[in-house]
Order: sequence, then C-alpha cells, then structure tokens
Amino acid sequence: MKNIVSIIVLAALANVALAIPPVDPARLDQVEQRGSQVMPFALDKTLHVFTPSPSGGVQQVLAKNAGDAEQIGLIRQHLIHLAAGFGRGDFSGPRRIHGDDMPGVQALSAAAGKVVYQYRELPNGAEIEFQTAEPALVEAIHAYFEAQLSDHARHAMPGGHVPHHDHPR
Repeated sequence: MKNIVSIIVLAALANVALAIPPVDPARLDQVEQRGSQVMPFALDKTLHVFTPSPSGGVQQVLAKNAGDAEQIGLIRQHLIHLAAGFGRGDFSGPRRIHGDDMPGVQALSAAAGKVVYQYRELPNGAEIEFQTAEPALVEAIHAYFEAQLSDHARHAMPGGHVPHHDHPR
C-alpha cells in the first residue's frame, strides 16, 4: 500500500512539474513582493490551486496548516472581496500583482455579467468558481489560470479535474 501511495504522489509531483513552465526567478520575486501588498495572507503559509473546467474553473486558496485560523480567515476575507469585484469586472488586484497584460484579464474585465463568480468557504480556506457559457470567456479563464500558475509557481499548483456536469447558475 505504501508503494502505491508513493507512486501516486510521485506521479502527481511529476505532473505539477510538467504543467508549470519554468519562470524567471526575478519575475517570481517581483510577483511575490507585489502579492504581499495586495493579498492579506502569507504566501508561504498558503497554496493557490487552479482547476480548469469545461465551463470555466475553480480557484482555491488553502492554508497549508488546516489549523491556522488566522490564515484561513485572511484567505476568506480576500476571496470573498475578489469574487464580488470580479462580478463587476474589477480585476484591479490581479492587475497590481501580475500587470495589465496578464493573459485573460482584459477579456474577463470586459465581460461583467457574462461570467458567474461563486465564492465558497472550504475547511482550510476558500474558493471562487468561474462559470460561463461563452467559449471565448472559458479560454480567457483558462489563460488567466495558466498565468497565475506561472507567476505563483512557488505557491501554486494545478488542481484536479472538475466534473463535466457543472453549468452556469
């Protein structure tokens, strides 16, 4: 049983390493520094998970220590604020961290009302589900997730598969 678990863990780590292209360490440092001015939680105590789906995807921020009530509270505070802003087309937080030319941001900013952003609390953090019926906006969401994974490579990972039965609410 231990061997099976070890193989699964190694396969998952190999997929993560292959999914995130190498990034200039200076870029990662800049993003981390700007992120600390925008995000209230500690990046080294949290993990960003981005899971694309056929209708958008899910962005999660999780405390690495499930008992860290402070980080969990800060994550929830930030993500509920982001979800509300995203619904209005406000991507100013990600723009301050990643720049105005971040893939997907301009399309998502212009699509207020065409994407549903649903905030949910998780036991060790929170998530925002992005949903749309428009294929071009699904592509923008996926591009946004890929850019996030690249820029937060030290503190992010791709998530698993979201079921195909999701749909805009």
